[in-house]
Order: sequence, then structure tokens, then C-alpha cells
Amino acid sequence: MRRTVYRIMETSAGNRRGVSLLFNVVLITIITLNAIAIVLHTVPAYNRQYARLFYDFELFSVVFFTIEYALRAWVCVENDRYQHPFWGRVKYLLSASAIIDLLAILPFYVTLFATDLAIVRILRLFRIFRLFRVSRYSHAYRMILQVVRDKKEELILSLTMVGFMLIIISSVMYYVEHPAQPTVFSSIPATMWWGINAMATVGYGDIHPITPLGKLLAGLSAVLGIALFALPTGILVSGFTEHIRYQKAPRRCPHCGKELS
Repeated sequence: MRRTVYRIMETSAGNRRGVSLLFNVVLITIITLNAIAIVLHTVPAYNRQYARLFYDFELFSVVFFTIEYALRAWVCVENDRYQHPFWGRVKYLLSASAIIDLLAILPFYVTLFATDLAIVRILRLFRIFRLFRVSRYSHAYRMILQVVRDKKEELILSLTMVGFMLIIISSVMYYVEHPAQPTVFSSIPATMWWGINAMATVGYGDIHPITPLGKLLAGLSAVLGIALFALPTGILVSGFTEHIRYQKAPRRCPHCGKELS
């Protein structure tokens, strides 16, 4: 029975027909409806008119996800990575997917005992984790994760370079503009907000230099920011290209070179 339930619930088990397909369609549908409910719940008119419906659907969703969470903890030992009846389940419950599943239902139970409205509002925000659950069924999401894993060293190096340049540019700008605008460029951390705006070219304009040297540095920072932020983009594009080419390439035998069916 446990193996049957595992094959129904896990798309990675290879069974994507019949009851398994139906279960996964129902699960994705409930997650999608939760996303719609979270958005519409913030509209005052809908919240007043359908408050009871929102609450009943929230209760139904939490019960459904709780049962699913318990079943996944029960059947996880069918996976080779979690074979041990106790430590295997502990390892599964500490995995990223299980933590996301827990965060999707935990806020509801905590709000039942919380009296502080501020805490309740913050915990309701965690309902958004239900949307992340659809990621295990998304091929695109899995591809993104794989590309990031393959290119993590290059990404870390490029982001480190961006961080170093942000600190250098902000430090120079602080010493250039602080005498003219001591309240605006009050410190290097405060100037780093300008540095992020300049390098990312988002153009908020709430902090801007007024001295000729400061304006020259701001222009150089904007141009340099375009080049620096293009680095991780190029790395990711290269990773996607390699990954897609590998998937489309025909599988060949490593010994005879013949194409595998």
C-alpha cells in the first residue's frame, strides 16, 4: 500500500497515468486556486462579500495539504535516499521540498493561537509558499535549478565582483559628494543605495550627485553597471544553451558510438 501511494504522489516515480495523473492535476489545481484566493483576498470588496468562502477554502486547503504532508512523510522511505524508517524520514522532513510543504500549512495553525494582529498578518504572508510547491512539477523550474548548480562558481565570482565594485564606487562617491551634500551622502552605507541605483540603472533619483566630479563618476558607474550585470546574465544564457543542447543531442553508446533508442 505504501509503495502504491508513493507511486501515485511522486511524479519522479515514473507513473504519470491514471490515479497518479488525476492526483497531480487536483493538487496543481488547488495550488493555483490558492494563488488566486491570496490575491483576491486583498481586494476589500471581494473580502467583504466572500469572506466566508475565502475562509472555508483556506480551511479545506490546509486540511488537504496537511494530509498530503503526512502521507509524503509516511511514503518517503520508498525513495532510496530515505530508506531508513526513522532517520530517512528525518532527512526527508529537513529537505527543501518538505520544508516548503510545512511552511505552506504551518501559518494557519499558528494563527489559531496568535492574538497579535501584526503577527497574524506576517504569518499569512507565508501562505505564498504554497505557490512554490508547483515547482516540483515544473520542468522549467528544474532546468533553472540545474543550470544554477552547474554555473554556481561562475555566478558567485561575478556577483562578488559586482559587490566589490559597489563598495569601491560608493566609497569614492561618498568622499566626492559628502562635503557638498552632508545629509544626503551621510555615510558610505547610505551612499551604497545610490550605488545600487546607478549600477542597476533603475533611476530612482532620490539621491543624486551635484558636483561635476560626482556627475562624471555617476555616468561611469552607470556604464560600468551595465557591463557588470551582463556577466551573470551571460553565464546563465550559456548554461541554458549547454543544457538544452545536451537534452536534444542523441544518446550514444560510450563504447561503439551507436545512437541509443
